[in-house]
Amino acid sequence: MAKKVHVTTTVNGDEHEFLCETSQTLVDVLRGELELTGTKEGCSTGDCGACSVIFDGNLVCSCLVLAIEADGKSIETIEGMADGKELHPLQQKFLELNGLQCGICTPGILIAAKALLQRNPDPTETEIRFWLAGNLCRCTGYDKIIRSVLAAAAEMREG
Repeated sequence: MAKKVHVTTTVNGDEHEFLCETSQTLVDVLRGELELTGTKEGCSTGDCGACSVIFDGNLVCSCLVLAIEADGKSIETIEGMADGKELHPLQQKFLELNGLQCGICTPGILIAAKALLQRNPDPTETEIRFWLAGNLCRCTGYDKIIRSVLAAAAEMREG
């Protein structure tokens, strides 16, 4: 039987404690132990971006991070993006401009876009395309995603 390790971390502003095996990934703990199922696991190799989270201020694929690395760290997931019932401007623009279809990639893309806008509140279309290149979408063709991010960035700068 594998030894379990005690981890204390902050997820979406709330402190959490859990036990995990040293080989467990962050996405497994988020979805399993913490029941935060918005973060999706697509490829388990860091190629699709569906499991993207903000980990101590950095965008990461949570399938490539061991859960024990979260000890003492801060994590932001899709569940923490809205403020209660008020959607984040990115979420609102994705709905208004049809920036999503099946929804598997959407949480990862929204988190990645949020990380971009935290670093650069006025990105160009090209900068958005490069930033989101690690997030694969099989449904939308990306154009509506890019337009949604551009519109949200504009709204966030005005407000």
